[in-house]
Amino acid sequence: KLWFFRWVRREDIVNENRLTINNGSTGGYTTMATMVFKKYFNAGVSYYGVSDLLGLAKHTHKFESQYLTKMIGKLPEDEQIYKDRSPLCHANQLQCPIGFFQGSEDFVCPPPQSQELYNAALENGVATFYVEYEGEAHGFRKAVNIQRCVSNEIYFYSKIFGFELADETKNPPPIKNLPDKS
Repeated sequence: KLWFFRWVRREDIVNENRLTINNGSTGGYTTMATMVFKKYFNAGVSYYGVSDLLGLAKHTHKFESQYLTKMIGKLPEDEQIYKDRSPLCHANQLQCPIGFFQGSEDFVCPPPQSQELYNAALENGVATFYVEYEGEAHGFRKAVNIQRCVSNEIYFYSKIFGFELADETKNPPPIKNLPDKS
């Protein structure tokens, strides 16, 4: 709930220069959307998220094919609403560091959903990374990959916010467009 983040910032409970967001699937959409449309957070990580609602509506699997119709509207008559709410359609507004974890075999939110916003982040000069796990689908199942995500996400935040990690991160993802902190 975004009201909570507005409240903790207003009450001076958190360091408002180090607020982060992360989540997956539709929560990954929330991560991407808040990074593009709102300026509540200073960095975020999307796990197999949605960046293009119209693309998802046209290419998702049968099980979820009517989900967006109920949430957003019918196509083609409500196509503009899909575009207005798609982070990818407004990627030029993305200015906060953002990372992406994606499964190579994800048919719910296919890899292009993350890859395209990652590419936009690169073009915008935003600090970013993209990691695609071979053999993973929608929602990671392999314990080793789940652990890598946690370690790599914390590593990303350490580089963005300039803090030291207690333990070394093994094989961290390359972070593109990382500003020089020296």
